[in-house]
Amino acid sequence: MEKLHFERTPLEGAWIVKPDPYVDQRGQMIRTFCRKEFADHGIEFDVAQTNASINNHAGTLRGMHCQVEPVAKGKIVRCVRGRVFDVIVDLRPESPTYLRHFGVELSAENMKALVIPKSFAHGFLTLEDNTELHYMVDNFYTPEHGRGLRYDDPVLNINWPRAVEHISAQDETWPLLKTGADG
Repeated sequence: MEKLHFERTPLEGAWIVKPDPYVDQRGQMIRTFCRKEFADHGIEFDVAQTNASINNHAGTLRGMHCQVEPVAKGKIVRCVRGRVFDVIVDLRPESPTYLRHFGVELSAENMKALVIPKSFAHGFLTLEDNTELHYMVDNFYTPEHGRGLRYDDPVLNINWPRAVEHISAQDETWPLLKTGADG
């Protein structure tokens, strides 16, 4: 029977989840979410909404987005067509990994998902044309609580694997983080 494999990331509470497919002559069946298996790894996740991000061109950047309290939300993100470089940033001031980031390639081929805790910024860069991601989120979208970070912020120093060619005006103009030297 299909099951899920959980791998810790360097950021506390964030996980990579990979299915173990059941394969026969018809193709394969994979489990993408199981509340019990997630809970066995200390991950409580109550799906409030599911979304898809459909991206026409390689080099499309979406992010770095988050939603703040009182409606912060966690996500589980999986690439179902194409490939992305997916990045998360820990925005929990009390965390030992505050402002550290982690990136992983998600693809239809590797079938990995990324579990993103509340109070993390999230973004991705498409590596192929016609890339699609599916999200499960544990809270509802509330625009007035939406925030973002610049994908090219020198404080974060994210090493994106290719040039950004397509980006929204909002994502390009999020404010830079402040360093100790400038405030």
